[in-house]
Amino acid sequence: MVKTLPEKISVKISKDLFDMIKKQVKMSGGAFISVEEYIEFILLEVIKEEKKVRALTPEEEEKIKERLRKLGYF
Repeated sequence: MVKTLPEKISVKISKDLFDMIKKQVKMSGGAFISVEEYIEFILLEVIKEEKKVRALTPEEEEKIKERLRKLGYF
């Protein structure tokens, strides 16, 4: 069974940012082999974090307010 690689596309970034990332790749001790790999890793981490942070539902917000009221904050 042949595994197909995900399709890649190009994204433009400033030369200064590319150079900064290139230094990070070199300092990674082999954890990253290219600027592209580093950028993809960082972006995936940011997206994972964004998914963890979400707005409260009105019901969740009310439960929190009620708990705070019981503690004397409201």
